[in-house]
Amino acid sequence: MQLFILVAALLILTAVAFYAGRDRALATAGGVARKLHSLPSHYGFYVALWSGLPVFVLLLAWLALEPFMIEQLIISFLSPEHQSLPPHQLGLLLNDVRNIASGISPSEGAAPDVAAAAARYDSLHRLSFIAMAVVAVAMACGGIAIGWRRISPALRARNQVEKTVRWVLIFSSMVAVLTTVGIILSLLFEALRFFHAVPFFDFLFGLTWSPQTAIRADQVGASGTFGAVPVFAGTLMISAVAMLVAVPIGLFSAIYLSQYALPRIRSAVKPILEILAGIPTVVYGFFAALTVAPFFRDSGAVFGLSISSESAAAAGVVMGVMIIPFVSSISDDVISAVPQSLRDGSYAMGATQSETIRKVVLPAALPGIVAGVLLAVSRAIGETMIVVMAAGLAANLTANPFASMTTVTVQIVTLLIGDQEFDSPKTLAAFALGLVLFAVTLLLNIVALIVVRRYREQYE
Repeated sequence: MQLFILVAALLILTAVAFYAGRDRALATAGGVARKLHSLPSHYGFYVALWSGLPVFVLLLAWLALEPFMIEQLIISFLSPEHQSLPPHQLGLLLNDVRNIASGISPSEGAAPDVAAAAARYDSLHRLSFIAMAVVAVAMACGGIAIGWRRISPALRARNQVEKTVRWVLIFSSMVAVLTTVGIILSLLFEALRFFHAVPFFDFLFGLTWSPQTAIRADQVGASGTFGAVPVFAGTLMISAVAMLVAVPIGLFSAIYLSQYALPRIRSAVKPILEILAGIPTVVYGFFAALTVAPFFRDSGAVFGLSISSESAAAAGVVMGVMIIPFVSSISDDVISAVPQSLRDGSYAMGATQSETIRKVVLPAALPGIVAGVLLAVSRAIGETMIVVMAAGLAANLTANPFASMTTVTVQIVTLLIGDQEFDSPKTLAAFALGLVLFAVTLLLNIVALIVVRRYREQYE
């Protein structure tokens, strides 16, 4: 709450800086805006950047370094016995200190020096916030003064503002890129640790997935069996079933809404269709487990088929229904964006509406349709709740869609549930699964880019 008040005060100062800069520019030009190099609003943004941007950098740096600095000071206040603890035990002790200081844990029953350290932590935290607030407000006021004094009719305020905004955009792009690189490196580092314990080809081509720790030495999972083929096969099976449901229905509905439906029907049907995208996945999971899966099982019994209560088909069908809006909405937008001149030329050649759609509109819209399908595929591969509730956790290697299966994401969640030590193959296997999933997704994107580039060159 205190940080929110501070940020609100700084935003108010930034707004004051904007109006002060704008009024100052008009005053130096005698109230005639034509005498200024830039628009008066650019001078306002110039002063606002002087006021807000350095403070924003200060807050980020302060909030990033504050926990480390306070922890080091707290460690110096602890007894020598506590200071000599191993790093993981010292981390737990510092966590207790933070919990006591924040009121999550009671101070009664804690060691005297731990309680004193918690009180010290609270006082240091308060002192740090006061210092940060004072420095931030002083820096904001100083920025207003510096920017205000620099304003003159000859100041190229627009150039300065646009240059600063350009650097901010570059920084934002770099944050996104570096975040992606960090995710890849973290996956790669932990996966390499896993592959030091389990051979890569045994993991990638093994046919038995049993990462659990066994109770007896004669059990299969005594040292863990990490053949991931059943997990990958389950992911592909459930995703394929979902695509068989989502792609035809989504594409046909997009064609109907964009080419055949009346405007009043389109305005009513499209929002209803897109409501499916807003339903929580856990609701789909309940629907799959309580309605669709029993329906498949009972229907199979009527025809003499043995269908599991937790089948890949049930999970895939419900998942396909969930991702229909991803295919339909994007395909609708892309088909509607096809130039009318292509349709008119087809009609002029004597083609019917269906022939125009099949031979002109759909080929021209193919790159966007492929993008929508790939988005749906990535959504299906990354889904977890529906599979957990409707398809189960068993890693079965089978081509029968009516059997129980699992997916990569479900196994990652299962391996990381509870208190885990990140030095065992069982836990590190989650990172290996994530790395393979990332590589497969990247390969799909590359294939999509090739398809998009080929047809875009043909129709542009």
